[in-house]
Amino acid sequence: MEINWLKDFIALAATQNFSRAAELRYVSQPAFSRRIRALEAFVGARLINRDTLPLSLTPAGELFLERSETLLRSLEDALEQCRLIEVEDENVLRIAASQSLYTSYNGSLIEPFVERGLLTVELDSVSWPAGKFVGKMQQGNCDLMLCYWHPSMGFLSSIAKGQFDYVTIAKESLLPVSKPDENGAPLFRLPNGGKSRVPLISYGSASVLRPVVDEILASHSGTASTLLVSQNALSNSVMALIQEGFGLGWLPTKVCADAIEQNTLVHAGDESFIAPLEIRLYRSRQNQKPKLKALWSEVVAKYGEKT
Repeated sequence: MEINWLKDFIALAATQNFSRAAELRYVSQPAFSRRIRALEAFVGARLINRDTLPLSLTPAGELFLERSETLLRSLEDALEQCRLIEVEDENVLRIAASQSLYTSYNGSLIEPFVERGLLTVELDSVSWPAGKFVGKMQQGNCDLMLCYWHPSMGFLSSIAKGQFDYVTIAKESLLPVSKPDENGAPLFRLPNGGKSRVPLISYGSASVLRPVVDEILASHSGTASTLLVSQNALSNSVMALIQEGFGLGWLPTKVCADAIEQNTLVHAGDESFIAPLEIRLYRSRQNQKPKLKALWSEVVAKYGEKT
């Protein structure tokens, strides 16, 4: 069925005359009559009573007229909203990030652009698995991606082939931490010589930080024996369990800085158990939104040359 058939039918119901309705629809009367017959064939019921003067609607036609008008109004509303979204998409940029990065860099990086109407925060992204961030960027569903970077993060390899630019916003570390005992020493620490297994609070397999933890432990086989007791998607959840004394785990510097200062967490490993992290802001080179170009220029000017 074609939308024009519905518009033809509504015009005919309003004029009760094939000739006048055809004029309103800017088609010849024979073509208009064929379209009305095609509509009736599609519906499977006679909609027009052609035996009366002026023309009238059958009971099925009365029902179909009401539903057709409702359908067209809904369609017009949907089209208008889509056009508004398209206009918004040209003027508003969406940024995706994990929860820890939103909370850590909102004040310094994100909020100033939000306040100026340049950025919309894609809060759904806090629950995305690692690979979904890249997919959303490639599909154009978000304009900017703020993420951790480490060589072990294979999910980022697909955007390291010239299609994307990034700026390094900051450099952090992924630190092994534990709850302190009554003397201020870590309840759990590494290396442990491969003796008693240390309970490990780690990240789920979809987390961006899981490959980094796995690489650290793999590089210390024989000196770091751990027992995985919990896997979590969010670093704040990992931190909460570590603070309760359930085990040792790794946290980004900014996530655990306050807890270390307040002595609710302490370092639980030597330098060899610390991994460097970069905080990178990515964009696609194919994204030609004018506001993205302006924002990117500001970011580059503040944080350094794009890569």
